[in-house]
Amino acid sequence: MVFIHKLADVATTTIGEGTKIWQFVVILSGAKIGANCNICAQVLIENDVIIGDNVTVKSGVQLWDGVRIEDNVFIGPNVTFTNDLVPRSKRFPDAFAQTTIGKGASIGANSTIIAGHSIGDYALIGAGSVVTHDIPPFTVWYGVPARHQGYVTKEGELIGLDLLAKTSGQRYLYQNNHLTLAHD
Repeated sequence: MVFIHKLADVATTTIGEGTKIWQFVVILSGAKIGANCNICAQVLIENDVIIGDNVTVKSGVQLWDGVRIEDNVFIGPNVTFTNDLVPRSKRFPDAFAQTTIGKGASIGANSTIIAGHSIGDYALIGAGSVVTHDIPPFTVWYGVPARHQGYVTKEGELIGLDLLAKTSGQRYLYQNNHLTLAHD
């Protein structure tokens, strides 16, 4: 069953089972939203947006045309997406830039994602960051502009640039955009 708060304005009919949409959310008719998502208060989702399953979109986020969000993604409060690299009032590009957020990725509060970039699977973007280029899978980035600060496992364990896990002390290898446990 889909839950839509009575104070939400939802025009799409493409919403997966178990999804919850809270008050003051606006979703346009062309949007596609997967199953078991949580779309928090005061979110705007335009027409050409695709959201996978098990996605959390916290309050104050706008998902503009061209945004693609894969399964199990977390988008923190007030994350800003752009979709036009040269915006002008009353002028629209032939096509908006596409931004893709890979499965399992997390984006911290108040980050800004510049149009046309992708964030790889399970990557972690720290709060307040500005993403100005593609982010590889399993990496940690933060700052303005965001810079590579380490790695992260699928389960969320932070790993330093030296590929040593912060809590377990285990060593990892990062090859071909994959993070694996090193065997001594």
